[in-house]
Amino acid sequence: MAVTYAPTTLGAPAVAFHLPGTDGNSYGLDDVAGRNGTVIVFICNHCPYVKAVIDRLVADARVLMAEGIGFAAICSNDAADYPEDSFDNMKAFAAAHELPFPYLHDESQEIARAYGAVCTPDFFGYDRERRLKYRGRLDEGRTTPPPAGARRELVEAMRAVAATGTAPADQTRPSAARSSGRLRGADPRAIDTIPRSR
Repeated sequence: MAVTYAPTTLGAPAVAFHLPGTDGNSYGLDDVAGRNGTVIVFICNHCPYVKAVIDRLVADARVLMAEGIGFAAICSNDAADYPEDSFDNMKAFAAAHELPFPYLHDESQEIARAYGAVCTPDFFGYDRERRLKYRGRLDEGRTTPPPAGARRELVEAMRAVAATGTAPADQTRPSAARSSGRLRGADPRAIDTIPRSR
């Protein structure tokens, strides 16, 4: 049976949540949102794409957080299917990679469905009014590092959002869109296009 996901329409408002974090605290959208914008990224521990980008993701998150852009990661994978993505293993992952942002557990997958997340990593960049502006990737790296001099696409986009309220029109979806880390019942075709709000 197919699972229905929310459309990822640019201009859509961020979905409120309240989820437990690996640091022992619980967080809502208000807790993680920044004064200049917010990034919500869906990741998981076992995905090879996440493992390949996590150190760059952490570095770029630190840059954006220092510029007033909030950041949080959410794991929505079913630990019964992916034991490496259990909450205890999320805690170990957060410690091993020194995540500077909250790493939250969406055990029911309700928040992933509400956002329209269907892969890992899956980025949602919002402006200061919490309207969706960016649905692109971190950078052009896949399971190997990006070439020297590659653009830091998420950083560039969120800086533009913070400064002008608008992200680049050319947004490339993450390499994981048709690979591992899909949520249970997800249809990868759902993220091939990104409609804009009218």
